[in-house]
Formats: sequence, C-alpha cells, structure tokens
Amino acid sequence: MFEDVVLLSRIQFALTIMFHYLFPPLTIGLSLLMVIMEGLYLKTKNPIYETMARFWTKIFAVNFAMGVATGIVMEFQFGTNWAGYSKFVGDIFGAALAAEGIFAFFLESGFLSILVFGWDRVSPKVHFFSTLMVSMGSIFSAIWIVVANSWQQTPAGYKLVQHLGMTRCELTDFWAVVFNPSAMPRLIHTLSGAFVLGGFFVMSVAAYYLLKGRFEDFAKRSLTLGLIYAFCASMMAGLAGDTSARLLATTQPTKLAAFEGHFKTEKTGTGLWLFGVVNDKARRVEYGVQIPDMLSILVYGNPSKPVAGLDQFPEEDWPPVPIPFAAFHIMVALGGYFVGITALGLFFLWRKTLFQQRWLLWIFVFSVIGPFVANEVGWVAAEVGRQPWVVYGLLRTKDAVSQSLPGQHVLASIIAFSFVYVLLFMVWLSVLHSKITHGPDFSTTAPPQTVDPKGLLEIAAERADPSGESMTLAKHEPKEGN
Repeated sequence: MFEDVVLLSRIQFALTIMFHYLFPPLTIGLSLLMVIMEGLYLKTKNPIYETMARFWTKIFAVNFAMGVATGIVMEFQFGTNWAGYSKFVGDIFGAALAAEGIFAFFLESGFLSILVFGWDRVSPKVHFFSTLMVSMGSIFSAIWIVVANSWQQTPAGYKLVQHLGMTRCELTDFWAVVFNPSAMPRLIHTLSGAFVLGGFFVMSVAAYYLLKGRFEDFAKRSLTLGLIYAFCASMMAGLAGDTSARLLATTQPTKLAAFEGHFKTEKTGTGLWLFGVVNDKARRVEYGVQIPDMLSILVYGNPSKPVAGLDQFPEEDWPPVPIPFAAFHIMVALGGYFVGITALGLFFLWRKTLFQQRWLLWIFVFSVIGPFVANEVGWVAAEVGRQPWVVYGLLRTKDAVSQSLPGQHVLASIIAFSFVYVLLFMVWLSVLHSKITHGPDFSTTAPPQTVDPKGLLEIAAERADPSGESMTLAKHEPKEGN
C-alpha cells in the first residue's frame, strides 16, 4: 500500500478536496442569504435586517478565507501527482479554470473588500450591490468547477489528437463542454446542496441563541428566514438529484449500478434498495430492504423494463461498489431528513409555536452536521462511482498519475497535510465559536442615546466639591440684587 502511488495520490487528493469542500458550500449558501437580508433591509428599512447581514458577513468572511487557502493546494496537485491527467485534459480543463478566474474570482474578490469593510463607507444600495456581486461570483465559481468536473463524467466538445507520442483531448466546441450532458443537473444539485447548508447553518446558530435567551428578535427572524430557505433548497436538491440519477442510466450505467448495488440484470423490473450492506465477493446486498420494480419506475417510468446491472460490463470497468453504494444512500437519507425536519419546522411556524418547541430547536442546533456530511458523501459517491476512470471512458486513473512520483513522497505529504489541516480546522472552529458567542453587534443600528447635560454637570460638581455645599447645582431661587 505504501508503494502504491495511484492509491496514495487518490487518498491525498481526497483528503485535500474533502477538507476544502467544508467551506465553499457554506460561503455559497450564506452569500445568497446575505443578499436576501440586505434586500429586506432596503425594502423595509428595519435595522434588524442590517444587523443580521452584518453578523453573517463576519461568518462568511471566515469561511471565504479558509476556502481560498485550502483550494490552492488542489491545483498544485494536478502538476505534482496527476501529470498524465494534466497532459490529457489540459486543453479542456484549462479553459474552464480560465473562465472561473475571469468570470468568478475577479468578480468575487473585486467586491469582497466593500462587502466586509464598506458598511459605513458606502451607501446601503452600493453595499447591497457588492453583496450581490460577491454572491454571484461564488455561484459562478461553482458553475465552472462543476462544468469541468461534469466533463470528466460525460465528455463532450472534444477530439482526440496525437501530440509528442501521446494521446490528448483537444477542445473543439467550448459550449458543448459547458453544456455537456450531466453539467446542468449536477450544477443545480450542487448549488442546492450549498443552499441547504447555508440555511441549516443559520438555523443552528439562531436556535442556539433562542435556547440561551439571547438576541431573541435577531434569532427569531434569522431562524424563520433560514428555515424557509433550507426547505426550498432541500426540495430543489431532491428534484435535481433525481434528474441527475436518472441521467446515469444512459451516461454512466456502471455508476448507477454501483449506487444501487445492482450486480445482476433481471429479466423484468429492477428493485430499489432502501438500505443494506454490499457483499462485494458474493455480489449481492445483504441485510437490506428493497422495493420491487421501483428503480425501473424511477429511471424509465416502466416497472417492467430492467435496468442494466454490472454484469453487462467488463469487470475491469466496475467501480468499488461498497463505497458509492453507502455514500449515495447516506446522501439520499439525509436529503429526506432535510425535507422532513424543515417541513415540520414550517408547520410549527404556521401554528406560531415554533419558538416554544425547545426539543425542535435543539434538533436544529445539531442538524447543521447533516448538510456538511451530505455534501461530502455526495462528492464521494460521484467521484468513486466514476472509477476506474478519471475521464469516463477515455482515461483510466492509473494512467493519469505522475509516472516518476515516489510513493514515500506522497505518503509524507499526506501526513504533513493531515497535521496542517487539523490545526486549520481547530483555528476555524475557534474563530467561529468566538464570533458566534459574541453574537451580533447592535450598536450600528441602535438609535443614539440622549444625554442629560444637567446630570453631567451635577456629577462634575460632586467630583469637584465632595461636600456638595459650594457647587450645588440643584434648583434654587435667584438671590436679591442679582
């Protein structure tokens, strides 16, 4: 294992990207919520919405910085660990990364300083526009990254050419790359997952404040907004996920079969496993519950049409079934939980009793863990389910790794990255804890306090003459002759 460069490089990339992926979904989800909060402030002139936007901007800034710092590492790995991949897809992947830099990163970073530091330096409308541009920049960044990744799942708009004795992809149609078959469903699913995380994060903090009896007006409005936002995003994620999964039947049938633990093709309809444990050696799912014909209904709308199993494809093209099966089912289960718990919250909100349901508020506090897990396992399902291909049907993972890379060097970097990431994670948690414990700052929106000049004079007089006799400023009648 310690000499297997391919496996070690995959572990290293998984470590770096999974740690990095803690932050971009939260920044995307929070940025759109901040736009909504500032929009409500401009419309209603209620200062509580400005207080909300200011507070969540602080949280956004922490996560944005962490996302940038951890994202740089991944790009270096394309040259150090994945030279074969870089040579093969450089013409395609480079175009997508260039588009991200032009259309997303410059937009996001250009307005970030106004968003974070411009509250008292620009007008509310200019600041709102800056918040909108930062949100759009974060979304555009996700668009181009998902486009590049989706191209690896469903390649389009390319031709294979020979260059210096090796085969590589050459771009022939930029827009075919952008709108490759899986790009748009996966993009909607990815963005909705980020919105779910943003909504649940706001719900978690707001519920914590309510349980502790702190910042109640702020917390109630934040919880209401986050709850509605999270419910809508959860519904959108489910619909987009269903579309993306059905698309796999034609674009990546081996991945769909791995997701469903579907080893053997039936002669009639194919069942859907709700849960179970994959026995890879016996090629079956054990200890599970299956709904007969349901997979055929979901994919084809026909309970009698079988879905292709892994036995229809060469075994060397099979993914490692247990990992994508488990990751996919965890993601789906969590998605159902998100819809259910937010719908329950909306029911109590409609009944005007939400803020009295302390048991539900405690659930909201800890439910934020779910979207973090769902985003991570969704990525695991998509990437491991594509194996053994790094570009589906074109480039195998074993051919994408750098050929002259020693396994010991990769292992050393994994250990070093792990140490640094543990420290960064602790710093992130510490800073978040500090800002959340401090809470929102109301001083910028509170009405100015009036000062009683007479009271100040009395205090000054008492300090000048403690006896209170010669400089008493209490009311008195004017003396005769004055």
